[in-house]
Amino acid sequence: MNNRLEDRPWTVTAVGQGRVQASGLGARLTVGATPSGRYSNAQITDYDYRSMAFRWRPPLRLTVRAGFDSLNVVGTAGFGFWNHPFSPDTRRLRLPQAIWFFFGAPPHHLALAHGVPGHGWKAATLDAGRIPALALLPFAPLAVLVMQLPAVYHRLYPSIQRRLALGEAVLDPALMAAPHTYSLNWRRDGAAFAVDGVKVLETPFSPRGACGFIAWIDNQYAIVTPQGRFGWGVTPVTMPQTLTIENVHIEHV
Repeated sequence: MNNRLEDRPWTVTAVGQGRVQASGLGARLTVGATPSGRYSNAQITDYDYRSMAFRWRPPLRLTVRAGFDSLNVVGTAGFGFWNHPFSPDTRRLRLPQAIWFFFGAPPHHLALAHGVPGHGWKAATLDAGRIPALALLPFAPLAVLVMQLPAVYHRLYPSIQRRLALGEAVLDPALMAAPHTYSLNWRRDGAAFAVDGVKVLETPFSPRGACGFIAWIDNQYAIVTPQGRFGWGVTPVTMPQTLTIENVHIEHV
């Protein structure tokens, strides 16, 4: 797939001060100045909110040429594949699957991978709908309690992480200041991520699918930790911030 924004199957979403502008084979996604308490989002997907018909399963390769206009981005942003489990502008809820390049600025704090910070520019995978992950649900309240103990967390959480198919690596934040070529190989038995041809993450974890392509920038944040911290909110945007997607290429391999 290699489509211009004005051609199908892109679906454009612009919420609040979000703006989407066609740009060659891609788009400029911009969130303008947004006051406290208001949500803004600029987004393109290859699925619509009515059908949620996701087309992508492994094995495939995604290549995206993209960059931000500054290093002072707030909220979240990124591109890749997910199953749209939740978002501030929909009321659907499902167990999340994702394989993508993801950015979250503090106070965003998804501390899902052992030893990996809960914020920053990352390559990541997640599949909370696998049978091993579902088997953990009855024990979730107890797990939250025992994870308060650092020794227990360091010993037990890596096993939980495997069940959730969680793989993460933090990327150099300086990459965000200029366009780069991001690629991921989504396999049934794992995934490999690269930036400008240099591997940044090799993991045995990957979602099963089906997922849809998404690229976005917004001003939200979320807090989820194994120790039971949960939260969500929006961050004021004082200066416009832009994610430019120069092109997107998806191919089955």
